[in-house]
Amino acid sequence: MEEVEFYPVNVAGVERRLPLMEVAPGVRIAVLNILGDNELVQAAARALAPKLPPETEYLVTAETKSIPLVYALSVESNLPYIVLRKSYKPYMGEAISAETLSITTNKPQTLYLDAKDRHAIQGKRVVLIDDVISTGSTLQGMRLIMQKANAQVIAEAAIFTEGDRARWSNVIALGHLPVFTSNTSS
Repeated sequence: MEEVEFYPVNVAGVERRLPLMEVAPGVRIAVLNILGDNELVQAAARALAPKLPPETEYLVTAETKSIPLVYALSVESNLPYIVLRKSYKPYMGEAISAETLSITTNKPQTLYLDAKDRHAIQGKRVVLIDDVISTGSTLQGMRLIMQKANAQVIAEAAIFTEGDRARWSNVIALGHLPVFTSNTSS
């Protein structure tokens, strides 16, 4: 049995040990799984909510592990939220879509904004929410959909950024995770 290595983190006073997972040969990431972790999600939402721009009108996330976070942020900030779906359903009407490539799944995924939500956010100021921003592919897909929906992205927020810290300097985040390579971490 292979021994799992962990990376310790502190999220707004809540400590966790994140397992390291290989995502490519010689490249590992610390995996944050907030599903079912109410203590961590609530702490993160309480810490992120006051950092959101006061002019925010909607929170938007993708159908990923970030759903509990966007819900808790919605409750904490009293802002509505929208979830971009990963599959099209007939009730969605004339949906807008964009393709992304997640570092954890390593395959293309399509995000959809249904017609009802499209009309709700048209012309609104939105903040994009994710649990961890790593490659930026999910963010790029969300940005593209917001552009098509005529919504204005005024900020991006996450519990953690990952990888090149300078690349994510504009993201509202509670911390940063390194990417672990065979010889170094970045």
